[in-house]
Amino acid sequence: MSSPSREQWGSRAGFLFAAIGSAIGLGNIWRFPAVAYENGGGAFLLPYLVALLTAGIPLLILEYSIGHRFRKSAPAAFRKLARPAEVIGWWQVAICFVVAAYYAVIIAWAVRYIGYSFGEQWGSDANAFFFGDFLQAAEKPGLMSSYVDGVLWPLIAIWAVVLVILALGIRNGIEKANKFFIPLLVLFFVVLVGRALTLDGAGKGLDGLFRPDWSALGDGSVWVAAYGQIFFSLSIGFGIMITYASYLRKRSDLTGSAMVAGFANSAFEILAGIGVFATLGFMAAAQGVGVNEVASSGIGLAFVAFPTVISQMPMGALFGVLFFASLVLAGLTSLISIVEVVIAAVQDRTGMRRVPAVLSVGGAVALVSILVFPTDSGIYLLDAADHFINQYGIALAALVVLVVVGWLLRRLPAFQKHANDVSSMRLGRWWLICLGIVTPLVLGWMMVDSLRAEFAENYEGYSTEFLLWAGWGVAAAALLVGVVLSLVPWRSADSEAAEEADSAASTEAGAKVGPGSAVEAGAGTGSDAPEGGKN
Repeated sequence: MSSPSREQWGSRAGFLFAAIGSAIGLGNIWRFPAVAYENGGGAFLLPYLVALLTAGIPLLILEYSIGHRFRKSAPAAFRKLARPAEVIGWWQVAICFVVAAYYAVIIAWAVRYIGYSFGEQWGSDANAFFFGDFLQAAEKPGLMSSYVDGVLWPLIAIWAVVLVILALGIRNGIEKANKFFIPLLVLFFVVLVGRALTLDGAGKGLDGLFRPDWSALGDGSVWVAAYGQIFFSLSIGFGIMITYASYLRKRSDLTGSAMVAGFANSAFEILAGIGVFATLGFMAAAQGVGVNEVASSGIGLAFVAFPTVISQMPMGALFGVLFFASLVLAGLTSLISIVEVVIAAVQDRTGMRRVPAVLSVGGAVALVSILVFPTDSGIYLLDAADHFINQYGIALAALVVLVVVGWLLRRLPAFQKHANDVSSMRLGRWWLICLGIVTPLVLGWMMVDSLRAEFAENYEGYSTEFLLWAGWGVAAAALLVGVVLSLVPWRSADSEAAEEADSAASTEAGAKVGPGSAVEAGAGTGSDAPEGGKN
C-alpha cells in the first residue's frame, strides 16, 4: 500500500501563522504577566530576552530542522534519526493526547464566560460562582461522581470545530483557520489593552509590572523562571513544531521563520502583560489595596480576578466579551496544533488518510476529554495532570531530545548544516553551544529544582494518593505508552523499504543539482541527507 503524498503549507505566511498560533496560547495571557511581576518586573525582561535567544529560538530551529529534513511526524522523524529514538516521538504524541484532552475544557469554560459577561452573571462573588455554581466542583479531589452540563455542551462544540478544521487538511483547514483566528485575536487584544489603559489606576498596575528590581538579576531562580517561561510559551517539547515543519516546502527559511515566530510570541506576551496589569491596577485602586494583593495568574486570574474587575468597570460587558473571546481564539489555535501531532503520527504509522485519522484518533482524544473533564472532579484532575505533564513530560522530553541528539548521537552539526543550506540567516557556533551546553544545563536544573519542591510539599496540598494516580501516574503513563508504541512494528517492512528507497533516490537526484544537497559526512543512510540546496 503506497502512502498518500504529504500535504504542504500553501505559503510561508501560512506556516508562520500556524506556528505563531500554536505558540500563542492561554499561558501567554495568564502566565507571563505574573511570572514577570514576581521576578523583578521590568528587570525580568533581560533574562527573558537572554532565554529567548539562547534557548527558545535555538530549540525552535532544531525542531524545524528535524521536521523539515525528514518530512515526517515526530515518531517517524526520530526513527529515521535512530531507531531507539523513536520512543521520544511517541512519548511526545502521548503527552499531546493528555494535554489536548484537558486543554479543550478550559476553552469551553471561556466560551461560557463570553455569555456570562452579558449581565455579569457571576454576581458579587466570582470565586464562589466559578467553583460552585459553574463547575460544581467537589469538596475535595477524587473520582468523578456527576457531569456538569454547563461545561459538557460547549466542550462538545469545541471538539466539533477542532475536528472539522483538522479534517479539512493542512492548507484548507489549519492554515486558513490560523490566518483568520490570529489577526482576529490580535485585533481583540489591542482593543482590550486600549480599553484597559484608560481605566483609573492603570498606571499603578503598569508601574507594578515594569518597575525594574535590578537586584533580582542576582537571584538564580529568576533566570530559571525566564527560561521556564520561554520554554513553556513556545510550544517546544511537544513535537508540534517537528510536525508543522514537516509540511514545509523543501526550500524554506527555517532560521528566519523561527526568529519571526519567537519574537511574535514574545511581543504578544508583553502586550498581554500590559493589558492584564493595567486591569489589575484598576482593581487595586477600586479596592484601595496594593497591586500585589490582587495580582494572580492562571485560572484564578481569568475566571475569578477578571470577572471581578469586569463587574466594577464601565462597559464591563464589552471588556468581558473581548477578553474571553481572546482566550477562546488563543486556545483554539494551540489545541489544533496539539491534536495535529497525534493525527500526523498515526497517519505516518498506518498510512491512514486524513479524514479517517481525524475521526478515529481525534475522536478518541475528544471522547476522553468529554468523558473525564466536564465532571465535579474535573478541575482537580485538570490541575494535577497539567502540572505533572508539563514538568515531567514536556520539559523532560525536551531535555532527553537534547541529550540524545546533541550528546549521544552528536547530530547537532548535521542539523546546523541543514538549516544553513535552506535558510537566509546562517547559524554559527553559538547555536551549538546553546543547545549542546546552555539549554540542557538549564533544563536539568529546572528538573532538579522542581523535584525538590515536589518532595518537600505535595502540589497544592493534594493528598499523596490523588497525586500518585492523577499526577505522577499520568506523566509516567505517557512515557510508558511512548515505549510500547515504539515497539509496535510499522506498516510493513516492504513499505518502509520503499520509503527508504524513495528518500535515497531523492537525495541522489538532489546531489547532482549542487553542493548544497551533498550528503554530510557520517550521516548514515541516504535518507538522512538534507533536502534541497542553498537559496
